[in-house]
Amino acid sequence: MALEQIKMPQLGESVTEGTIEKWLVKPGDHVNKYDALAEVNTDKVTAEVPSSFTGVIKELIANEGDTLAVGEIVCTIETEGGATEEVVESAPEQPTAETVKPAEVQKHTAPVNREKGAKARYSPAVLKLSQEHGIDLSLVSGTGNEGRITRKDLLKIIESGEIPVAAQAEPVVEQTQATPQAQVTAPPKAAPVNVPVSAGDIEIPVTGVRKAIAANMLRSKHEAPHAWTMIEVDVTNMVQYRDSIKNDFKQKEGFNVTYFAFFVKAVSQALKEFPMMNSMWAGDKIIQKKDINISIAVATEDALFVPVIKNADEKTIKGIAREVNELAAKVRSGKLKSDEMQGGTFTVNNTGSFGSVQSMGIINYPQAAILQVESIVKRPVIMDGGMIAARDMVNLCLSLDHRVLDGLVAGRFLARVKEILENITKENTSVY
Repeated sequence: MALEQIKMPQLGESVTEGTIEKWLVKPGDHVNKYDALAEVNTDKVTAEVPSSFTGVIKELIANEGDTLAVGEIVCTIETEGGATEEVVESAPEQPTAETVKPAEVQKHTAPVNREKGAKARYSPAVLKLSQEHGIDLSLVSGTGNEGRITRKDLLKIIESGEIPVAAQAEPVVEQTQATPQAQVTAPPKAAPVNVPVSAGDIEIPVTGVRKAIAANMLRSKHEAPHAWTMIEVDVTNMVQYRDSIKNDFKQKEGFNVTYFAFFVKAVSQALKEFPMMNSMWAGDKIIQKKDINISIAVATEDALFVPVIKNADEKTIKGIAREVNELAAKVRSGKLKSDEMQGGTFTVNNTGSFGSVQSMGIINYPQAAILQVESIVKRPVIMDGGMIAARDMVNLCLSLDHRVLDGLVAGRFLARVKEILENITKENTSVY
């Protein structure tokens, strides 16, 4: 028999961790290759973790509610063939998350001993968490592979409130060669958030999805220098055209042709003409994406998802309307697949559906921009010749990553979107 490991998969291009929402198996269960093992939440999608092997579930390493970095072990499976069972049993026993208690870590007065020549290697998620909470990693016993410290180890310590910090005396220098990443001085522990709670207040637990959304939004705001600009567009002709065909379209196609489909089509056309808007920051370079894949924001009662319309520039208004309808239905029924959340290059958000007329969106990392389509409202407008008329007006609000985009290209892009929208008429536009 051989003992195989199932690790947290990467369920999106910018996804770095996932939360075990629900286990679908238990120790002793027999599973086939590709069977679903657990439901996992990220900031982008709820998906199932498939088995990579056929065998018997040996141990569930992660508990429901645990958040693990991509690549961390979630469970083990015993399979036939490979290493013998005796070899597995003779290996040194690794402590599990249950055997290592946060309170025990506090008892260390010197750095945890490592084998001679071993290097202190920490994942970016572990380093970041230790810095935020002032945890001295040299005093932490890891439960990961070969004793590595996992994000789950630190979360247990943080929850206990007993943070291991180095003694004030001259520290004992460990005779090992640490990697540059490990040589990070942890800042002082952040002050806890003390929120007064009164009688009648309701405490709402933060779900794994909400934690993941918060982490991704925080990363976007911290890493991308946001800039913002807005343009107003006269969409009177577009509104009249769409309203004139909506009933026949619904009867013929079985779904609605919404204003939003016209906006997505205009944006995808403009992105083709201004490809720099379809780019991403990659540290020492900027990646200008070939495909135009539009992410759309779809909200549920307690979460926000961003499914993707692939190759939107090649689709008709009808095709876009169908995909918007289908993706939104999948989000709200919990049937959205992970591959339907990946590959987005630019986000269009229909904030106008809530009556908003002006907003500043947070960029969908690692994309370079997000466009908020606000509510269409009738306003008096001075026309050519000085006449005042009631027109259907909409504000388009663009948030952009100033590392990638400058005001010039953003302004020209918005002007082109405006031009396309204002020239949509029954005579020169087809939804098919």
